Amino acid sequence: MIRRTIPHIALGSLVLASGLFAISAPGQSFTQTPVTTKQLKPVSRVAQSTNTAAIEQSVFNQINQYRASKGLKALTRNSSIDTQARIHSQNMASGKVPFGHQGFSERIKATKISYSGAAENVAYNKGYSDPATQAVQGWLKSSGHLQNIQGNYNLTGIGVATNSKGEVYFTQIFLKSR
Repeated sequence: MIRRTIPHIALGSLVLASGLFAISAPGQSFTQTPVTTKQLKPVSRVAQSTNTAAIEQSVFNQINQYRASKGLKALTRNSSIDTQARIHSQNMASGKVPFGHQGFSERIKATKISYSGAAENVAYNKGYSDPATQAVQGWLKSSGHLQNIQGNYNLTGIGVATNSKGEVYFTQIFLKSR
């Protein structure tokens, strides 16, 4: 008996916006890197999971594993920062705001955390069995995102949202509390 199997393959893609960082200054002005978009070459992958809490936890674990491998202190996850990251990811996924860092300073202020430095990484992807790893690996290969991941921060928040197109949006905010 000959069996034919037809693999179920979805086209995957990953998009990153350059890492954004800001440092509080007198008058709460911000310095930021320019925002650009980088499209990585699509590859074949199986369909992704949409369990956003598990994806957020996976991003958190992978970022802290990377930091540990470089001798850096682990980040502590903060629910107030998580909330702001989730809202931003949900807004990008729904199209309420464009993909990128629009409203970054407002998100940071909304955490109500006194800080001396802040940064943000965003990404979205589609068609991966492990969307968290795709996002983290993309960030690690991008100098601006890597700078944020390796930065002198102690708090983080992660928000993941999906939409009806199967796109998974990621926001990770980094803070150095005072």
